Amino acid sequence: MTGRLYGVGLGPGDPELITLKAARLIAAADVIAFHAGVGKQSNARRIAADLIPDGAIEEELRYPVTTGATAHSGGYAGAMAEFYEESAARLAVHLEAGRTVVVLAEGDPLFYGSYMYMHDRLSDRFETEVVPGVPAFAAATATTASPLVRQTDVLTILPGTLDEAELARRLADTDGAIIMKLGRTFPKVVSALRQAGRLDGALYVERASMPEERWLPVVDVDPDSVPYFSLIVVPGDSKPDPADRVAEELGAPPRAQREGGGVSRSAELLVIGLGPGPDRWITPEVTEALAGVHHVVGYAPYVNRVPQREGLTRHASGNTVEVDRARLALDLALKGERVAVVSGGDAGIFGMAAAVFEAAEDEAYADVPIRVLPGVSAVQAVAARAGAPIGGDFAVMSLSDRLKPWSLIEQRLRAVAEADLVLAIYNPASRSRTTQVAEAQTILLEHRSGDTVVVVGRDVGRDEESLTVTTLEKLDPDSIDMKCLLIVGASGTRTTSAGQVWTPRFAERSRFES
Repeated sequence: MTGRLYGVGLGPGDPELITLKAARLIAAADVIAFHAGVGKQSNARRIAADLIPDGAIEEELRYPVTTGATAHSGGYAGAMAEFYEESAARLAVHLEAGRTVVVLAEGDPLFYGSYMYMHDRLSDRFETEVVPGVPAFAAATATTASPLVRQTDVLTILPGTLDEAELARRLADTDGAIIMKLGRTFPKVVSALRQAGRLDGALYVERASMPEERWLPVVDVDPDSVPYFSLIVVPGDSKPDPADRVAEELGAPPRAQREGGGVSRSAELLVIGLGPGPDRWITPEVTEALAGVHHVVGYAPYVNRVPQREGLTRHASGNTVEVDRARLALDLALKGERVAVVSGGDAGIFGMAAAVFEAAEDEAYADVPIRVLPGVSAVQAVAARAGAPIGGDFAVMSLSDRLKPWSLIEQRLRAVAEADLVLAIYNPASRSRTTQVAEAQTILLEHRSGDTVVVVGRDVGRDEESLTVTTLEKLDPDSIDMKCLLIVGASGTRTTSAGQVWTPRFAERSRFES
């Protein structure tokens, strides 16, 4: 009969915050295991010291490395993976002998803790139970007596090891936040808080619930004094309500006037294409323009691609409110704010440019100058990956019938097919539009050969990128989703021996000579 493994949370440091269940299990354990840092005593064992029975076997699991260099051939990751394997093997010996093993975990066992690596390796072989503990951030918020989140507020827990730009973006977007894993990351975290506009109100807590506990505003912390046992609390109350912030902006004097820029007047509204995905496809013109605006407005995934920085307010919204977000941008520009509306790809191809001009037909916005900055379009990206499928005349269509009837889409599909144009298809399918690719395929096959070349690009430019070259007859409509862009060749479109696709610049005349 094998033993039982327990992952036992001890809370943040104060022994009185150990749960009754955790205390009972520790007191009855055959084996007590705990992790320890290089050259340090185990904090987990310190917390539980008075509960460990005299006859218990103790297994100290000492890390081979924490943040320093290692000579291991696999680097830090390799050294740690080997350590966890060896530690699990040590515990397995006790479990196979029928002993009860308690692994002590600071805070909660499954919250940024080392116990989980034992759990991963042993829980499928031995009976296992996890006992939750008070997490460090709960002790920290109790220490500062700062309400963290209320009602529908969103709480985000962030490791300070994140890339600075990503950390700033997430801090700007959330209500309340906890930032852990400080120490050497502290200066970067402070910079990210400043860029996100969340530095005021952020609280630093050190050794929460321990005798050495202290807390103070982040702005007052000496970066050289920050230990591992510290975190930052960003209360949800410290973030202005988005609606109030926008109302305040629209009701306030224009930024140019507030910053000593003189007479109030409309600012130029920029409509910007961010390209299909990778930052390297964003043009230098766009990068320069984004560095000079105070507001970015757009669909949330596109707004998230704009690095957060100090003085920038981001206004993200859903995917079907284009004109509403255009009006918001125009209102801000009308008050003198420097604003950019962002789109993926090129803003003028099924993007926000047309929506902005639609909203700007209102005479209230007559004095707002609008400038559109081009971006690499999705059709360009897919075509480049495939070869040169749009080297001759081509058409671009969207299969979305949200803004136009399907009957009109059918009419245009037939016209493009009859004209023997290469056809790039945007928005081919979605969760609610599952039949339109098959219907379009049927229409095109009325005028095109079944062996017409078709290129399917999915997530081109991103890590998940794929490119498929098939034929119109063999195209599987069920494999197409909103992440895809299709290029349907003309009669003259061909493939090379290497599988690349190209369309001649000259017209294929055979169809029309009769």
